[in-house]
Amino acid sequence: MIQDSVLERIARAACPDPQPLVVEIGPGRGALTARLLERAARVVAIEIDHDLAAYLRHRFAADTRLEVVEADVLSIDLAQWGPAPIAGNLPYYIASPILERALRQRPPRAVFLLQKEVARRLVAQPGSRDYGYLTVATTLFATPRLLCEVRPSAFRPPPKVDSAVVQFSPCAPAIPDPSAFLEFVAQCFRHKRKTIRNNLAVVYGKGVVEGWPEAALRAEQLSLPQLEEMWRRRR
Repeated sequence: MIQDSVLERIARAACPDPQPLVVEIGPGRGALTARLLERAARVVAIEIDHDLAAYLRHRFAADTRLEVVEADVLSIDLAQWGPAPIAGNLPYYIASPILERALRQRPPRAVFLLQKEVARRLVAQPGSRDYGYLTVATTLFATPRLLCEVRPSAFRPPPKVDSAVVQFSPCAPAIPDPSAFLEFVAQCFRHKRKTIRNNLAVVYGKGVVEGWPEAALRAEQLSLPQLEEMWRRRR
């Protein structure tokens, strides 16, 4: 990322006022890291690439406020740093598991640069083509908001796809067992073009699902509250 205005937008969204600590996922060569250090007393940067981690330690050697953690973000406990804002640039192929892992921690705020295709799915509304399991799994833990779209020219080298910045305002799930609920949601979306009746009958039986008002609908037509209501009556 080389576009200053986008970097500043992400840093300002993650730290609208001075923060004691912010966690950055995937700092790369430190373009966003430098902006976050302007707004936080301490930055923990989690980088999986050994060479990039070494580069960051060298580049910011004079700034003791930066802690570079060389690790896979999916294998470490994000809660060890307490309730801190989280920001970063997420690769397309692992964006979903990182999002779920980060948002389950209920940070004060989370701001991520994502591939535009993923961002559209995150903020999609029921009934739209982009609405799906990822939308529900995210909004269970946070309210997403699209901040801006980012053209390939903002990067060097430029990627072949557009990107977008999404801000998340975490919230407590209304469901006591989120993991079990998401398994239920996954079954609802198992065959995207099939109805709730057909997707759930194999698990709960046609007799249970047949009388539901949502039985003839597809999962993509149902909001999070509607899915939660089905979950509560499934037995």
